[in-house]
Amino acid sequence: MTETTTTDQRLIKGARTRQTIARHAADVASVEGLTGLSIGRLATDLGLSKSGVATLFGTKERLQVAAVEAAREVFMDNVVRPSRNAPHGLARLRSLVDGWLRYASEPVFPGGCFRVATTAEFDSRPGPVRDAIVKDRADWLALLAYEIECANKAGELAVADARTVAFHIDAVLCATNTAMQLGEADARRTARQIIDGLLPDSRQVG
Repeated sequence: MTETTTTDQRLIKGARTRQTIARHAADVASVEGLTGLSIGRLATDLGLSKSGVATLFGTKERLQVAAVEAAREVFMDNVVRPSRNAPHGLARLRSLVDGWLRYASEPVFPGGCFRVATTAEFDSRPGPVRDAIVKDRADWLALLAYEIECANKAGELAVADARTVAFHIDAVLCATNTAMQLGEADARRTARQIIDGLLPDSRQVG
């Protein structure tokens, strides 16, 4: 085995270990918050050395950012990417909402929706962690708005301001996550009813 091959294998192993730690950090943060993360705690949970985890992330802040990025990938895998099987417009918008409700109710993270669990924690704390959270939320709202606009252009909806409706849908979903975590059995049904009311059928408007 050459030195180059050995180095490549170490890099691959390091990347996989980093991914595993970041994913577990996201699980922990969904329940205890990003501020509750610590290199020592994660090392103990995963049976790793504290120095090894510290080498991979360096600082708690970088660990927190990595957790946000890992949670984003999980969200993409469970909500966004599956929706791509549906055509742009109302069908994909509904697929995104359905995917989100499954993601939060199963739940994929022990604390429900990671974004809901951590956004309030950093909304007034400037820095890289907040920046990562802000970007993640902005991308989600932009995606919702884009599909609403596509539905408008296709004549499926009659929405005056797609970004405002996207904001409303996100707000409903965030409230639904809280209701689910509190054990409200009809939270999903209520969410669907409210969201349906936010999406006026173009054939019934005017």
